[in-house]
Amino acid sequence: MTLKVLNAGPLSLLQDTGRMGYQGIGVAVGGPMDEHAFRWANHLLGNPINAAQIEITLGMFHCEFSQPTQIALTGADMHAELDGELIQPWASYHVKAGSILKCKTARQGMRAYLAIQHGFKVSQVLASCSTVMRDEMGGLHRRGEPLTKGDDIAYHATEHTLLRQVPIEYIPQYPEVTVTTNSCILDMIPSYQYEQFSKVARQRLFNGVYTVSPHSDRMGYRLSGDKIEYDGDSLISEGIALGAIQIPADGQPIVLMADHQTIGGYPKIGCLTRMSINKLAQCPPGSRVHFQLIERDKAEQQYREMLRFFVGE
Repeated sequence: MTLKVLNAGPLSLLQDTGRMGYQGIGVAVGGPMDEHAFRWANHLLGNPINAAQIEITLGMFHCEFSQPTQIALTGADMHAELDGELIQPWASYHVKAGSILKCKTARQGMRAYLAIQHGFKVSQVLASCSTVMRDEMGGLHRRGEPLTKGDDIAYHATEHTLLRQVPIEYIPQYPEVTVTTNSCILDMIPSYQYEQFSKVARQRLFNGVYTVSPHSDRMGYRLSGDKIEYDGDSLISEGIALGAIQIPADGQPIVLMADHQTIGGYPKIGCLTRMSINKLAQCPPGSRVHFQLIERDKAEQQYREMLRFFVGE
């Protein structure tokens, strides 16, 4: 029983929750760019939290199911059709043998998540199937390659069960892809070299409006706007966390995302919260973002509340 990829679109990747515990040897975690949407897709199907999914970037993904099952689609609205009928994201659907799913171009948000009952059956590398192209690791063939036309991904055929949909209050409002006036507020924890940046530099960051660059990717989101200058001590390379905000020599912030490197020597003015990382991952190029400070305790509380909802912690 397989899902056959009929069209892979610009970038479609197999992802689970990531390759945990190997950053000490230089291996990126990977995993979904939008953890919130990923977790909802598995939750809709009653899947284990680490069940493998397909992360679809920008859309144009088409596939055929060889056997009956149930799927869930969350994240960006890609005007998807199942057997020619329009379906909405943030819900689960029955799939028959021979059914065809077609995602069009994303209209709101950047990334959608396709989950299947019990998850896709794929091999793991270092305890994860997450595709990290830079590391040439994970994915269908274990070499870090994106999905391509003709790929067959195994799954278990299942009987139809109760369909579910996400309550509207838990569905984020993503930026529209064709609108360049999108504005997104990102919560930042002051950390790393925050105190070594001047008061003027910090004010410039929080008062400024930054634009998401077309050169952004799963490794880092590049932003353009007011230049942030660093006059602190020179640094040696240190470990880097997901969401760290690097300030390179040109003064243009780079927010490190799911496939970020494990160490680096650029100064870092702070770190995005996990919830704001999800928001940024759905911002298309041209979107405008603003930074605001948040207390670490509040950021941790927000994330714990999300985890408690999905895994009962």
